[in-house]
This record gives sequence, structure tokens and C-alpha cells, in this order.
Amino acid sequence: MTLVDIGIPVLRETIDARADGAADRPDVPELIDRFGRVARDLRVSITERCSLRCTYCMPAEGLPAIPAERLLSADEIVRVVDLAVRMLGVHEVRFTGGEPLMRRDLEQIIAGCAQRLPHVPLMMTTNAVGLEHRAQALADAGLTRVNISLDSVDRAEFAKLTRRDRLPSVLAGIRAARQAGLSPVKVNAVLMPDTLAGAPDLLAWCLDEGCELRFIEEMPLDADHEWARANMVTAATLLEVLGTRFELTEVGRDDPAAPAELWTVNGGPATVGIIASVTRSFCTTCDRTRLTADGMIRSCLFSDHEVDLRGPLRAGASDGELAQLWRGAMWQKWAGHGIGAADFVPPDRTMGAIGG
Repeated sequence: MTLVDIGIPVLRETIDARADGAADRPDVPELIDRFGRVARDLRVSITERCSLRCTYCMPAEGLPAIPAERLLSADEIVRVVDLAVRMLGVHEVRFTGGEPLMRRDLEQIIAGCAQRLPHVPLMMTTNAVGLEHRAQALADAGLTRVNISLDSVDRAEFAKLTRRDRLPSVLAGIRAARQAGLSPVKVNAVLMPDTLAGAPDLLAWCLDEGCELRFIEEMPLDADHEWARANMVTAATLLEVLGTRFELTEVGRDDPAAPAELWTVNGGPATVGIIASVTRSFCTTCDRTRLTADGMIRSCLFSDHEVDLRGPLRAGASDGELAQLWRGAMWQKWAGHGIGAADFVPPDRTMGAIGG
């Protein structure tokens, strides 16, 4: 049986109303859904804690702490990542948070996964605060590369957006990552109306530093629930602003499942990417599956439907039983996030609690 043409896209409410089981799911090992998509990119959140308080992600006081006993341990994370690759067809793994550097056992997690899966790319999304002190150890443990969140190279704007004056530490972390061989270093920037004017400066800095910049449209995943489409910086607006300083030529996606559309800068070879999650949705090619820090499988950022993996894991479930739970969870994946729908409701968990 092929992995295409196994379902007809329907509204997300229809999918959500079906039984939680997957009796109609084809008997294949991969993480397929009803629309023929196959999840091969695993995002593993390992903590809800963060050293910054970005306004589009976390409240000023931070997220409620997850009790230690509910967090997956290093050994549990390694086991779950291992079975995802061996049994479910996952091709690459990214560790997220919160901020993954807040875990003291991060190197242990990376080393455990690298030992079991030496040929699988192990990546991390981080704000780079403190990375300068751990970049080499993480590279030695088996980390392949990093994506670093940096929304402005203006110190005052950075402090205002993140509620912390830590820009020098972030810049030092980026340089340490490059020196440790965690390359290419990709920079992720979420632009807000107040920081839009600084977008050309951020791109110029990344070009000078040899980093690959990806701008991301703000999504309705903020803890304060102040997101409004009318106020967000769209890809079209961003391109206009960048175009006042750089010559941009669209080249599209280098991978059909990649979220970023690319433009060459001043004739190349350098590029800048835009992840237009809201205005140029790529849900139809989404290949991601997510595991929260407390061990819940999420098939979509915007769906509150979660399947508990931690409970069965600790109750003695076999890898095969855990894999089957995961397959069932992904079979329930929505056709799309539905941000543009009149009845759209943001998920209960924010980006910081789900993992990027």
C-alpha cells in the first residue's frame, strides 16, 4: 500500500470529532495521517523553563513549572527518540524548550541519542544565552547544529522584546556555536511591528557572521493572548522593508517539506528565508511530530489533542506498544491549523510550553 491518497482533507472539527482509535489506519510503520502526510521530523521539548521572556512566547513571570516527576528523564527521552527513529521512520530530531540549555543533563541527553543513533542529525533550537560555555561540550556529545532565536541586534529593542538585557550573551553563543562546528548556524527571528525597521540590520549582521537567517511570522501562540492578525508583520511587508536595502530573488523551498521559502540576497549565494506560517501556510506538506516535556504527543502546534506517552512508558509498555500509540496519535492530525477561520481558537498551551 502506498502512503498517498489515503484520505480526503476535511475540516479539522470533523477529524477531532472522530473516535480516538485508528481502526481505519493502513498497517504501515510510518507516522502517516489521513491526508497522506508522513511525519519524519521529531521536535522534543525537554523543559518549559526559559532564561528569556519573549513577549510572543511567554508571560513576564514565566510559565507554570512542570513538577519534576512529570518531566521525562534523560534516559526516557533517549528511549523515546530511539524508538521514533527505529520504528516510526523519523529522520531528524530537534531538541527544544522552553530553553533546552536550562536542562543540566542536556549533554547526557544528546550523548545518549548520538550513541544509539550515530547517523541521525541531532539539532537544537536555543536562545543561546549561556551557549558560549557549553557549545563545545554539546558538539562533542553529538549535537549536529543549532537554530538560534534572535529577533534584533539592537540591544534596547532586544531587551524590550525579551524582557532581559542578554544580547551580548546571545551573540557570544552564536560565535561559540560556529567555532564548535555546529554549522550552519541558523538564526530564527520573529518580527514584531516595533522591530520591523531593524530587519535589514539583522540580515546584514547575519550575512557578516555567516549565519543563515530565517524570519518567522508571529503566530497566535503567545501566553498573553494579544496576537491579532491585523497587527502582525506579514511576509509581504517584511519583503518590502528588506527590499529597500537588499536585492532579493525568490528561489522557493529547497525541500518540499521545509517551512522556509528562500530568497537569494544581492545575487547570492547567501539566502534569507521567510516562514510565513500564517499568510502562506504550508500545512499540506507538514512532516513534524512533537513530544512535550511532560511526555505528551502532539500532532500539530495548534491542536490541543494530546496522547500520553509518559504514563504507558512508566507503566512498562514495550517499544512496540509505545510506537502504536504514536501512530494512532498522528492518524488524528488535522488538515491544517485553521488560523484564518472565523471560529479559530488558539491552543491552551503556548509556544513555550509546546516546544518550537
